[in-house]
Formats: sequence, structure tokens, C-alpha cells
Amino acid sequence: MNTQARGGFQYFITFTDDFGRYGYIYLLRHKSKALEKFKEFKNEVHNQHDKSIKALRSNRGGEYLSQDFNELLKECGIVSQLTPPGTP
Repeated sequence: MNTQARGGFQYFITFTDDFGRYGYIYLLRHKSKALEKFKEFKNEVHNQHDKSIKALRSNRGGEYLSQDFNELLKECGIVSQLTPPGTP
């Protein structure tokens, strides 16, 4: 976003369930908080819907390719799916 939202948020991250098309959006002050928000999302899915995340499809953004993010995905048995370069 070019404009800062209230609270100093400059970024957002979305998670969409491929089956039900239900979407979640989280506001971020820094892209480095993506892992923290994914953990929050993962816990919400587990606690509210009693489901587990099977795969995470991302756009090859650096925030999804960090060592910490990859370790969490492996630890939880979540498959990382990366979109081809140049696709949304």
C-alpha cells in the first residue's frame, strides 16, 4: 500500500482456503512479521475449524522463503508450493 493505515500498518498478508475460498487478511507494519501472522493464522484454523493446513502456496516473496519459515513448514508437515516466477 502506498498509504499507511491507522496504526502504522503499511503491508497486508492474505491467506485463502482453496476449498471454501474463505479468506483471511492480516495487517503488517513490516514484512518481517509474515511468519508471526502465519503462526496466528495456523492457530486460528486449528482452534476454530479443527483443521490442519496441508499446503502453503506463495509467490516466492522473500518473507516466505526464510529459513525460519521453512523450518516451521517442515515441522508442521506443511508442503510449500511456489508459484512460477512472474505470476501473481
